[in-house]
Amino acid sequence: MKEALVIIDIQNDITKNYKGIIGNINQAIDWADSNDRHVIYIRHENLSAGTRTLKPNTYGAELASDLKIISKNVFTKYKGNALTSEEFANFIINNEISEFYIAGADATACVKSTCYNLRKENYEVTVLSDCITSWDKKKIPEMIQYYESKGCKIISLSDLIGSIK
Repeated sequence: MKEALVIIDIQNDITKNYKGIIGNINQAIDWADSNDRHVIYIRHENLSAGTRTLKPNTYGAELASDLKIISKNVFTKYKGNALTSEEFANFIINNEISEFYIAGADATACVKSTCYNLRKENYEVTVLSDCITSWDKKKIPEMIQYYESKGCKIISLSDLIGSIK
C-alpha cells in the first residue's frame, strides 16, 4: 500500500492560526520523509473576482516560508477539493497511492472537502488532529466528528510517530 502525507493550503494568506500547528506539520513531514511516504503540498489559488487573498502570482499564494518543503510535489487547486487538481489526481494514480495522511487548513473548507472526496473515491484517509487548523478553531471538534462520520481515521501526530516506525 502506498501512502502520502498531504499538506493543504499552508500559504502566506491562510489563517494566522497555522502558526500554532506549523511545528507539528513539519514533524509530520520529517516522519513521512524518513518512512518513505510521498509528501504532497496543495496550494489554493483564488480566481474569483473581488477576492483579495490567495491570488495567483502573489506572495499570499506562496507556500508559507516556515513550512518545510522537501519535495517538488506541489499542486495548485482552484476549488476546495484537492482532487480537482488534475495534476494531483494524476500523481495519485501514477504513484498508486491509496492511503492519505491529511494536515493543513482550513478544517471547515478545503480539508473538509478533500477528506470527503478522497473517502468518496474509497481512499483510506487519516486526519492528523493536531496538524489541522481553521479560521474558527472552535469548529475543529465538530470537524473531527464530521471526518469520522465520513470514514476517516483521526490520530494525533504523536500517535502517528509512535505507531509506525
